[in-house]
Amino acid sequence: MHVLQPVRRRRRRRIVWRRLTPVLLLGALAAIAGFLVAARRPDPVAGPASAARRAPASAAARSARPARATAARVGPLVTGPALIRTPLAGLKAATAIVVDDRSGRVLWAKRPHRRRQIASTTKIMTALVALPRLAPHAVVTVPPGAPRVPLVREGLRAGEQVEAWKLFYGLLLYSGNDDALTLAVAAGGTRAHFLELMNAEAERLGLHDSHFTSTSGVIDDGNYSSAWDLAALTRVAMRNARFRAIVRRKRIEVPWAPPTNAKVYVNKNRMLTLYPGATGVKTGYTHRSGPCVVATATRHGDSLIAVVLDSSDEYGDATRLLDLGFRTMGA
Repeated sequence: MHVLQPVRRRRRRRIVWRRLTPVLLLGALAAIAGFLVAARRPDPVAGPASAARRAPASAAARSARPARATAARVGPLVTGPALIRTPLAGLKAATAIVVDDRSGRVLWAKRPHRRRQIASTTKIMTALVALPRLAPHAVVTVPPGAPRVPLVREGLRAGEQVEAWKLFYGLLLYSGNDDALTLAVAAGGTRAHFLELMNAEAERLGLHDSHFTSTSGVIDDGNYSSAWDLAALTRVAMRNARFRAIVRRKRIEVPWAPPTNAKVYVNKNRMLTLYPGATGVKTGYTHRSGPCVVATATRHGDSLIAVVLDSSDEYGDATRLLDLGFRTMGA
């Protein structure tokens, strides 16, 4: 009996499990069906609109990886052909363009894809890359190399600690090359990595005529863009509220730590004074680039972007382009 007793128990367990298995399977299938029905039912709190919002998200989830790979790129920021094809009398620029900021449509252009040195208009890209990586009151340490950069410097001292917002005014109003390097190192870790970020952003925005080897534009070798690309870049930069607020300022007094105490930045972009409705953006000059200006202006709800590269009369050319653009928008 002691030998047979365990055998009988195992047989009973097998019989019980055979009887229970169909019941358990039916229960599991019913639970799954209930879950699927509930998933399709609209949220009783949020209502039908919530269910409608969830539907596209589900479709996106099915192709999450491809979506992430393509989401970084943007559509065309500037589109052609130009609405006006006739020559613009008096224009001195080697290459130029005027674009409707709202739509990106080219209104008039001269050799818009010709690659050229762009001097300190490079700093538009420097600001665009650095702004989202540095909060306004982030404290930035000036790197050892900043006081030694060539040409235009505002006089930053190595090791000095400065809030980022002050450096952005120095970058875009005074056009300090030491500001450019300081922001690049703070935002990118190293100058080399920041340049990689600049070129990655150019690729993401579809700036096929652009390549950056300088954070300031002071070194021309391998650093170039086109009127077309600068117009596209400016469309994106002007969507940033911090960028817009800086480039439209004519002058600002900035408090500073002793022994400096205060600095006054005066915007080098004379279009802000010369042209009614001007809102920015940036000038540039080297011996190889010639005088350059990227100018924006708004009138009667219309906003335009004009780019002038290598002109003996950059402000006159920018005025001609903006006047033509506003006449075209009003036609």
